[in-house]
Amino acid sequence: MFHDLCLLFLLFLGVIGDNRLVSVSAAGLLLIRLLGIHWVLPYLEGPGFRAGLTLLIFAILTPFAAGELTSRDLVGAFITPQGTAAILGGIAGAYLGAKGLSLLKTHPESITGLVIGTIIGATFFDGIPVGPLVAAGMAALLTELFSR
Repeated sequence: MFHDLCLLFLLFLGVIGDNRLVSVSAAGLLLIRLLGIHWVLPYLEGPGFRAGLTLLIFAILTPFAAGELTSRDLVGAFITPQGTAAILGGIAGAYLGAKGLSLLKTHPESITGLVIGTIIGATFFDGIPVGPLVAAGMAALLTELFSR
C-alpha cells in the first residue's frame, strides 16, 4: 500500500508539474503493481535502464547517421568556445558518471534522495531525468566536500 501511495504521489507531482515523463512512468509502474505483474520490475530496472540509455545514445548520434553534421562542425568542436565547452562538459559528465556509479555501489541508500531530487528537478525546474549517474556523481562530490 505504501508503494502505491508513493507512485500516486509521484504521478500527482508529474501532473501538476506538467512533466509527461514522470507522469507516464509513475502511472505505468502503478499499473504494473495493480495488475500484480511484479515480475516485470527487475527487467525494467536492469535491462530496461540499459535499453533506455542505448536509445538515448541512438538519439544523440542520429545527426551523424543522417548526414546532418559536416567536417566544419567536427572541426568547430575543437576550435570554438562552444565546442570546447561541450568537450569539457562531456569529460565532466563521464567523470561524474563514474563517481556516481561508485557512490551507488557503496551507498545504495542514496538512490532514494536521487529519485526525489530528480523528480523535483524534472517536475518543477523543467529538467529531464536522464542523468542519474551524473546526479549521483554530483552527490558524491558534494558528500566529499561536506565531509572535509
